[in-house]
Amino acid sequence: MNIKEDNQLLINNEVAGVVLKPRSPEIKSIYLDIKKMFEDAGINVLINKASAKMIGLDEGIEFNELCRKSDFLVTIGGDGTFISTTRRSFPHEKAVLGINLGSLGFLTDILPGELVQFLQDFKKDKYKIDTRMMIETSIKDVVALSFNDVVVTRKSVSHMTNIQAKVDGKLLNCYYGDGLIISTPTGSTAYNLSAGGPVLYPLTDAFIVTPICPHSLTQRPLVLPAQFEIELSTTDEEGAVVIIDGQDSYEIAQNETILIKIASHKAKLIRQENKDYFEVLSAKLKWGQS
Repeated sequence: MNIKEDNQLLINNEVAGVVLKPRSPEIKSIYLDIKKMFEDAGINVLINKASAKMIGLDEGIEFNELCRKSDFLVTIGGDGTFISTTRRSFPHEKAVLGINLGSLGFLTDILPGELVQFLQDFKKDKYKIDTRMMIETSIKDVVALSFNDVVVTRKSVSHMTNIQAKVDGKLLNCYYGDGLIISTPTGSTAYNLSAGGPVLYPLTDAFIVTPICPHSLTQRPLVLPAQFEIELSTTDEEGAVVIIDGQDSYEIAQNETILIKIASHKAKLIRQENKDYFEVLSAKLKWGQS
């Protein structure tokens, strides 16, 4: 089976906007080394104001301005930094390159030692851009974007929660347990996987609905087409908590509805041309190892 990948490359690749892992001033020297690698490749580097302040530099600019002035964004850190930056830059439709300072990441698959070779290939248009589905969640007057997942869970650890789920206005199920995960295919290897949900190829468009520790064994994960709209609410008197990508949280009251649908456009990930998703998946999940 052949899956067509949208590999439209950048129109310009002369200016990179950099965001560093928060609360990590110790990575200043790494940033300076990486900046030099970009400049040696003929790419100017701008840095986010918060990141610059963290490492004691005065050259930073505000994030929205960074997005406007950059041809693409670069995160230096891990998958969490990548996800946060992708969510914040979503209105600007910027492609994001992730450099991982630890082990190989699902999203940040370039290590500092690979960067010189990657930038040589990058300037020759030898790279690819993956497009990934994102979720738009309407909570009261807030519209929140998520790259991995939306989690609706109990407010108190002392008891379980009841969550009613509708699809296109029709009742799907009533979940009783610790909560419910609505995941993108990219997020299928995150919390969804830990909760027993399936792994989906990240370039597909689908919702994964996975109950968290359900009280009934008949409550199983479900994959839905991304064209559906999902409505969630709780019958609990104390309400519930909605968590976006493990980074932002909102409280909802009893019978208050949140609406979940596919976002208006997709996130763009700059990737190595020869990096194979299944190789990364096998390495991260240690498949085939005794």
